[in-house]
Amino acid sequence: MVRLTLDLVAKNVGHKSRNEDNFGQYLQKITHLNLSDKNIDTIGVLSFCKNLKVLYLYDNQISQIQNLDFASNITHLYLQNNCISSIENLSSLKKLEKLYLGGNYITVVEGLDKIGEIRELHIESQHLPLGEKLLFDPVSLRSLAKSLSVLNISNNNIDELEDLAVLENLSYLKAVDNRLQHMKDLKVVLNKWTKLRRMDLRGNPICQKPKYRDKVVVQSQTLESLDGKEIKEMERQFLMNWQASKTARKKSKERMTDEADSETSHPTLAFHHSHSVEEKPNFLVLSQKQKIERKPLPRIRERKSQMKAQVEEASKVKAEAS
Repeated sequence: MVRLTLDLVAKNVGHKSRNEDNFGQYLQKITHLNLSDKNIDTIGVLSFCKNLKVLYLYDNQISQIQNLDFASNITHLYLQNNCISSIENLSSLKKLEKLYLGGNYITVVEGLDKIGEIRELHIESQHLPLGEKLLFDPVSLRSLAKSLSVLNISNNNIDELEDLAVLENLSYLKAVDNRLQHMKDLKVVLNKWTKLRRMDLRGNPICQKPKYRDKVVVQSQTLESLDGKEIKEMERQFLMNWQASKTARKKSKERMTDEADSETSHPTLAFHHSHSVEEKPNFLVLSQKQKIERKPLPRIRERKSQMKAQVEEASKVKAEAS
């Protein structure tokens, strides 16, 4: 195996001078150092490289992050595809902006609480134990909350994003090939990520849900690209109008249901009202019958009196004649 030393640096930068003073001065000036794919397993002391800003150590056999105290000016650190299992010994990198750790053996995102302001964290495709998912230390997440803009957590068996809601300045999330499946969980973080511009969730079960894209576009007003496809303003406006119309119809239906329930909650009053309407004609008919039956009575009595008088008069005349 190979240890990262000044000799290895000298061989790879092509410095021809054998003078140590000249070489030391040269190392102090370099800002970029590419030692990728050199079969390096250990990071040695590179104290002369004080102005180093970009260090490429990807595709090696490094098992531990160490001996980077000299690199206080580093802004970009590339450690992809190594054998690293823990994020550590980075507290001296106060100017670190971009950290690349994809393809390692990290199980917990931690050890980032004492670094300055990282803008990008790439920690995709970790070699995780069977059945486990990548976890996030709350302390580290809180320390990244105001600075982290780009996060790549693809292919890490992640099934929910709620822990990441604290990343208030996130503008790009790449989380392809995970296990995200619930729209309600996604809505929680989208409400928090008010600066999100791009999001890629391809390869997650949630992408197969009905109207998945429509719901995400309506939920996030700032999103400009979803799963590699641009979101046009016309598309968002159409979906928002459709959603507003759907909500209005739902409220109208609920109001009609409430009114119907209110009417049917007083059956006794309705019954008496209809009964009185039906009974009124019967009462009028009965009154009219009574009036008709009472009007003839005086005439019948008068007629009987007249007939009785006539009979009496006839009997008196007959008696006088005899």
